[in-house]
Amino acid sequence: MSEIRNICVYCGSSGRVDEAFKTAAVELGRLMAEDGVGLVYGGGRVGLMGLLADSVAGSGAPVLGVIPHFLDQLEVANPNCTELIRTDTMHARKTVMAERSDAFVVLPGGFGTLDEAFEILTWRQLKLHAKPVVIVNVAGYWDPLIALVDRMIGSGFAREENRTLFRVVDRVEEVLPALREAPEPQMDVRAKWL
Repeated sequence: MSEIRNICVYCGSSGRVDEAFKTAAVELGRLMAEDGVGLVYGGGRVGLMGLLADSVAGSGAPVLGVIPHFLDQLEVANPNCTELIRTDTMHARKTVMAERSDAFVVLPGGFGTLDEAFEILTWRQLKLHAKPVVIVNVAGYWDPLIALVDRMIGSGFAREENRTLFRVVDRVEEVLPALREAPEPQMDVRAKWL
């Protein structure tokens, strides 16, 4: 895999979650910073997003937040970002995050996290990018999602090779090695982005 300088992390904005998820966000941030890897994320200061960003920034690595104007106006933007980009739409936000990242990591989260994760997986399936994706199954949180992917494949709605679009790990300590061990994809990227 080519060098990973910036990782886009998708995760929840809720703080009303199990401590295991909060600990995972903080630990991932520390590990990224120790390895000299910057964070690209949704720019929020709340929930796992805020914990992750503060951990990366507090450990000395760069943090790029990308937030749409309407969320910025609700005062949820994180002031600890090294760089904060404000976009007009959610779609523009996701495009900037994808363009500025070398890899993608999915921590526990809600609807927004699922939206971002499935969009980036779909873009990879469509050969719009060839960057690795790792899902962190903290405390078995993503077990139902993994079972759903199995059902999609078993029911013929997805192909068996779609399992190779992402890798699942159980602990944040496995994230960076999993990204670095990802084989160079044998695909021609069709376009820059949608």
